[in-house]
Amino acid sequence: MGEFDLITRYFTRPAARAALGVGDDCALLQPRPGTQLAISSDMLVEGRHFFADVDPFTLGHKALAVNLSDLAACGAKPLAFTLALALPTIDEPWLAGFSRGLFALADLHGCELVGGDTTRGPLNICITVFGEVPVAGGKSQALLRSGAQPGDDLYVSGTLGDARLALEALRGQVALPASVFAQARARLEQPSPRVALGLALRGVASAAIDISDGLLGDLQHMLRASGTGATLDTSVAIDLIAARAHSDWAAGLISLQKQLQYVLAGGDDYELAFSAPPSARQAVQHAAQLAGTPVTRIGQIDAAPGLRLIDASGQTAPGDLGPFSAFDHFA
Repeated sequence: MGEFDLITRYFTRPAARAALGVGDDCALLQPRPGTQLAISSDMLVEGRHFFADVDPFTLGHKALAVNLSDLAACGAKPLAFTLALALPTIDEPWLAGFSRGLFALADLHGCELVGGDTTRGPLNICITVFGEVPVAGGKSQALLRSGAQPGDDLYVSGTLGDARLALEALRGQVALPASVFAQARARLEQPSPRVALGLALRGVASAAIDISDGLLGDLQHMLRASGTGATLDTSVAIDLIAARAHSDWAAGLISLQKQLQYVLAGGDDYELAFSAPPSARQAVQHAAQLAGTPVTRIGQIDAAPGLRLIDASGQTAPGDLGPFSAFDHFA
């Protein structure tokens, strides 16, 4: 099988919303009147972002999910995506599983593949995704990192820390009951992009960012863009590990410091962190209900720069955030 046969067999579908899809030198997208395009790219590299033996179906899912999470943080509706795929060899069972996982999530969000590239090389997956956001009165309705205001509430969606818990188990650093491991591994390998929540938060949230490299690290990107700081309640944050609800694994097996590290700096969560004024608390909960995604208020936005952690008694935690720093590919 050659390159173009591979594309035809596994990655070509009739164009649905695109003016022109796979098969020409360029795809053509026609934004609806009164909208802007939101565009994001992410790359997944074998050995860096995923293990070599990962199920290709779940890898196809995750490859697109991490991009859809960026659209969610922007409040953008998915439209289309391109796929650049480097393969060491043509493995048809692998391609069949990968494309099924990819298109299952794409179809769920109405996001069609419109082009890309394939080549021989170490396994590398790069997706660029396109979404749309409305423009009203000449102003974009996109959620940005730069809108947080002092006094705003600080929220996160869903749960945090489970992906890092699964990673530690896969590395042999922690032993988990089978049911807990299965749940945590699903969060690592098949994250759920919070697209519906991002759409519901337009006009409600003041700022937003997706959590890919760890809550504290990604949150600080939002704070710097907004020119603000924040205070975060670690006693609330520690309850965000979903696996805690299904086992007593945490009791004496994993230290509180490690649990905090998983929640605050674990990465691969693909949840949303966002701010909203206190007057919008009811609207935030309504958005969460519409999206079918729980949200938790974990702190507040401050005028003073920097990020402060407090414990259950309201006391300030040690100022060194080093153990909770975000993942950095080049650090």
